[in-house]
Amino acid sequence: MFRCGNYFPSPNLAPRRPISYPRPPLPERLVKVIGSISAARRHLRSVNRPIVLVPTMGALHQGHAALLDRARSLAGPQGTVVASIFVNPTQFGPKEDFSRYPRPFAADGRLCAAHGVDVIFHPTGSRMYPDGFSTFAEESVVSSRLCGASRPGHFRGVCTVVLKLFQIVQPQAAVFGLKDFQQCAVIGRMVRDLNLPVRIVAVETVRELDGLALSSRNQFLTAEERRQAPILRAALLAARDAWKGGESSAARLRRLIVQRVGRAPLARIDYVEIADDHTLQPLRQAGDQTVIALAVFFGKTRLIDNIRLR
Repeated sequence: MFRCGNYFPSPNLAPRRPISYPRPPLPERLVKVIGSISAARRHLRSVNRPIVLVPTMGALHQGHAALLDRARSLAGPQGTVVASIFVNPTQFGPKEDFSRYPRPFAADGRLCAAHGVDVIFHPTGSRMYPDGFSTFAEESVVSSRLCGASRPGHFRGVCTVVLKLFQIVQPQAAVFGLKDFQQCAVIGRMVRDLNLPVRIVAVETVRELDGLALSSRNQFLTAEERRQAPILRAALLAARDAWKGGESSAARLRRLIVQRVGRAPLARIDYVEIADDHTLQPLRQAGDQTVIALAVFFGKTRLIDNIRLR
């Protein structure tokens, strides 16, 4: 449990489920929790480098644990791993789930402690977006399709908060998960275009044993929705198998996915896109630099997943 002061102890916690990546033993360490931007800057000026940042919105699971483990590996035993926990209001639309997004901060702190985090940056909304806030960062090409098309303003909020975190933490590297493939691409483009001195490291998606990508939103699925949700991964794998078998038509691959997802009665497709894995522009023919991405609703819960053809 908590130790006195703004620290989490580092217990020797076993993962809650089998996971598909190596997890080296981590030394015992205390995790400092900082909520103030000025305090974070002061503290991080004196820590060992490199600083590696893992931006999160909390509700952490074993997918996040994979990101934290990768950050620890990048930082090395003497470097500093920072996890930000901040549910960013600017990336939610007016009808989306900002108010009900889970915020189990105590459990998040324990997971961070178990996976080698040195500092948790946990600001309030008023600190990140003070009264009169009116400046935003926006990428306009990679973010224009997929989730950017179905969630207007989403990536403006993502770019803005990530740029602010980079300014506050001053990391040498930042780690993101490939489940949000478009987010990785958008952040990578922002870093390139704005000459930000941050290395972006992407980590493969961690999945449940039945293939469902781990997500903080999975907990909102009903039992029947959860039973049907693995159809997303199955449909993507079927499309990849068809491509390996010689099918390159994007239209036919998309039709195959739509038909497979349609076998789940509770699934409602938001989009299925076959795109270039660098620009995310649509393709007519799938090749070996192609990503297939989808978003599907089960009830009010929107799940995303993707697969790269290589």
